[in-house]
Amino acid sequence: MDFVLSGVAACGACLFTNPLEVVKTRMQLQGELRSRGTYQIYYRNVFHAFYTIGKVDGLAGLQKGLVPGLVYQFFMNGVRLGSYAIIESSGYIHTNGRVSAVKTTVAGAVAGVVGAVMGSPIYLVKTHLQSQSTSSIAVGHQYKHQGMIHALAAIYREHGILGLWRGSSAAVPRVSVGSAAQLSTFSSSKELVIDLQVFRKDSWLVALSAGMISSVVVVLAMTPFDVVSTRLYNQPIDHAGKGQLYKGFVDCFSKTLRKEGLTGLYKGLGASYFRLGPHTILSLFFWDELRKLYKQCR
Repeated sequence: MDFVLSGVAACGACLFTNPLEVVKTRMQLQGELRSRGTYQIYYRNVFHAFYTIGKVDGLAGLQKGLVPGLVYQFFMNGVRLGSYAIIESSGYIHTNGRVSAVKTTVAGAVAGVVGAVMGSPIYLVKTHLQSQSTSSIAVGHQYKHQGMIHALAAIYREHGILGLWRGSSAAVPRVSVGSAAQLSTFSSSKELVIDLQVFRKDSWLVALSAGMISSVVVVLAMTPFDVVSTRLYNQPIDHAGKGQLYKGFVDCFSKTLRKEGLTGLYKGLGASYFRLGPHTILSLFFWDELRKLYKQCR
């Protein structure tokens, strides 16, 4: 039940934040491996990107990749948050009755690795679909998939089962770093808010406040890994299934840093916060409240 509740909570958050995921993906691919000033800027900031995509691709364009997004959130976060819930309920993350920062970080990272490996094929398809757009505002490689099933079938047909896990070398560090930052700060923040007695211990505002604190840490820690992950998943590949721009995580990270500087690794930071911030807050809030509700109903 922990896995189901976690997946449902993440899907609830995804419904609200998927348009911002589309914006974030486009901004991270804009000017890929190009020095500043040498490429056309289609998306000046998160608000301009939101307006441009809505105007050119229509309102439906802002919900591109929603189906794989929901499937990804259900399975990846179902496994990730569900695993963490089991670890938490076993008492592992506490030392002498207090939340241990080291143990929560390790538990969050382990849960993140499991979730990332499980969800990688769907994240691959989601990235392809969200980057697809009208040629006048297209950034990054355009795959021209017709939908999630069509994309999965096409990738499997051309590159076999391993082709579905292309880019997972970036997904594992991305999700493990993000998960460790998110869950460790969420657990510690909940304990801090309760200790300060700002709200009642059983108040929904405790989880909401902890989620808001956690969201800031997650975005700062995760954005460079997120940029690399998006680019690895979306890069064009040859007939053998090998990437034509990057050999792997380290190669993508170093090329982006060398060509675009540190700001290249933080491209779309504003969009990342507007997407990851609310998603972190909502998913952790829904997760915490659903678990409390389930315990009351048992």
